[in-house]
Amino acid sequence: MTYHHPIYITSPMKILVTGGAGFIGHNVVRQLEQLDHECLILDTHTNYGFVPSEENKYLIEHRLRRVKATCKLIDIRHPAYIETIIESFRPDILIHMASFPRQKIVSKTPILASDVMSNGLLNLLEASKDRIEKFVYISSSMVYGDFENDVTEDSDCNPIGQYGIQKLAGEKLVKDYTRQGYFDNIIIRPSAVYGEWDVNDRVVSKFMTMAMRNEILKVHGQDEILDFTYVEDTANGIVLAATKDVKNTTYNITRSNDRTYTLHDAAKLANKIANPLGKIDLGPRDLDFPKRGRLDITKAIRELGYNPKVNVEEGFKKYHEWYLDNPKLWRDF
Repeated sequence: MTYHHPIYITSPMKILVTGGAGFIGHNVVRQLEQLDHECLILDTHTNYGFVPSEENKYLIEHRLRRVKATCKLIDIRHPAYIETIIESFRPDILIHMASFPRQKIVSKTPILASDVMSNGLLNLLEASKDRIEKFVYISSSMVYGDFENDVTEDSDCNPIGQYGIQKLAGEKLVKDYTRQGYFDNIIIRPSAVYGEWDVNDRVVSKFMTMAMRNEILKVHGQDEILDFTYVEDTANGIVLAATKDVKNTTYNITRSNDRTYTLHDAAKLANKIANPLGKIDLGPRDLDFPKRGRLDITKAIRELGYNPKVNVEEGFKKYHEWYLDNPKLWRDF
């Protein structure tokens, strides 16, 4: 899918994308390349034990086939490598997406997570001082903590759990480097992203593969609401914020559905598409996660021209079709 939102900065730019071989990251690179920007990817090709290694190799290989950009196998925890890359590539913009994928794995490996999410970020910030125009930091809706529907970028942030705490700390670090005059920044807060080339045990991936295997879908907290957002819409919001003439502000980038979808709704939809006779087991809410709802995207619509295209039912169908085309990702591993 090619997006046609207006872009204020029309000349091609050089854009460094950390985590650009990842699920969301490679979609961002694809859309940047459609706009004729030159991208360089930094990625470790690791998954911190989250996806089986053979599966991860398959995903990385096929994601990188979908982009033109060179991928440098570099760990952001090593400052000398980062310095060398930024000095040689001389990017106009840095989009920082390299991170741990989910709260549960951060909780299981907090020291490693902190090393990547805090020290890795600091290495990038230091190497970028007075060398780039804009630093785009991909945060998370988890920074809000417990919230109801229609939370805005100005709402209070009271994260629950180490993932949200680390992401909020990252936002503050990025803003402090802007305060010191080193570069402008953009903060992006996505939510519940799903879609092709993701099997990272996120809720939609889990429901879809369990339905396709005729397994009972286990729902922890049937009334929990998530703002499910198709990956190409998320990537489009990131690209707009990075390439438009906006700076030093924060955007919620989600679907912000006209109707809310609970976890139970998502499980029923996965079964409807992949296993109409499938069963669902309802259990208690997972207390490791905050209560969440729908995010307000009025600001992104107004300032960026952001316009998410794919509704939840359409997105689930596309995701299911992709799994059918890649059976080894739900049958063989």
